[in-house]
Amino acid sequence: IIDGSSEPFVEIIEEAGLEEQDAAKSWYSIDNNITHYDEKKRVEMMAMPSLEYKVTTLIDFNSPVLGTQHAGLKSMKDFKTEIAPCRTFCFLHELEMLLENNLIKGGDINNAIVVVDKKVTDDEMHRLAKAFGRENMEVKSGGYLNNLDLRFPNEPARHKLLDVIGDLALIGYPIKGHIIASRPGHSTNVDFARKIKQYIRKNKHLKNTPVYDPTQQPIFTSQQIEKTLPHRYPFLLVDKIIELTNTYIVGIKNVTFNEPFFVGHFPGNPIMPGVLQVEALAQTGGILAINAMAGGGQYDTYFLKIDNCKFKAKVVPGDTMVMKMELLNPIRRGIVEMRGTVFVGNKVVTEADLMAQLVKRT
Repeated sequence: IIDGSSEPFVEIIEEAGLEEQDAAKSWYSIDNNITHYDEKKRVEMMAMPSLEYKVTTLIDFNSPVLGTQHAGLKSMKDFKTEIAPCRTFCFLHELEMLLENNLIKGGDINNAIVVVDKKVTDDEMHRLAKAFGRENMEVKSGGYLNNLDLRFPNEPARHKLLDVIGDLALIGYPIKGHIIASRPGHSTNVDFARKIKQYIRKNKHLKNTPVYDPTQQPIFTSQQIEKTLPHRYPFLLVDKIIELTNTYIVGIKNVTFNEPFFVGHFPGNPIMPGVLQVEALAQTGGILAINAMAGGGQYDTYFLKIDNCKFKAKVVPGDTMVMKMELLNPIRRGIVEMRGTVFVGNKVVTEADLMAQLVKRT
């Protein structure tokens, strides 16, 4: 248990040394308020959108010694000095119950703050001194057993903040959000961590969802696309390109009722064929692959394989398909491997892994 804080663990980690990784850290940003309320324990917790990971805790145990306290951490850079040294705490009546049940074998008054908020008899004090192997114990005006000095005036509230940080690490994802916890405890913290984790799993696919702004100037217009791809009406299925890097591309296809395939697919129930959605992805990926080659438009793409293809929702007239193609591996010997996703709004409607070969035009 050491001293009841996390400071010794921080020191051990620093002694071992830190090594910065080459990869960028991946965060999950909370984009909506997530709330949790435990009516029985009167605990309320909330995760709010924030550009940084911040935590605020409030405690109120109806104790004249502790009163109402709050603590805040605006940046994890301050964790070492502001939060890590803060020790755990308990009330004297809780300590007595634990001793009576032969628990807290590793406990000592040096690794916990013991709050005394009621009068203690000499016999009770003598029994506590004997249990902890001390000659005597006393409580003066401060209300803390053996009159220890607090490291911060609000050390108990800061330790509750420390608990929140540790328990929310069970989410399994580093998050950006402002956590506000009123009267938190370990069990409720864990329940809240579980709730946030479920939210992230449900919405994780939205993390890399491309944002389409119709007023944004496209990188490739339809006329520029025709200079790269050989496709023409009615089989050119990419209207414009809004993002293009060395590793991914984002294209747009506005689906209208005038599409020729709606005549037969299906009368009175127009649905864009799934194979044409995959074709639209392939054309988008072709622009990415051709653009990566020296000579640009002097290549054609021929698709070799489609794997893991899933159609998750219908695409109908009026939908705007936002198509993202990502390179899975560097292009070697003209072979391109890509993962494609079609979004309508924030919803994934189609996804597939595609392989193609680049062939130079003759």
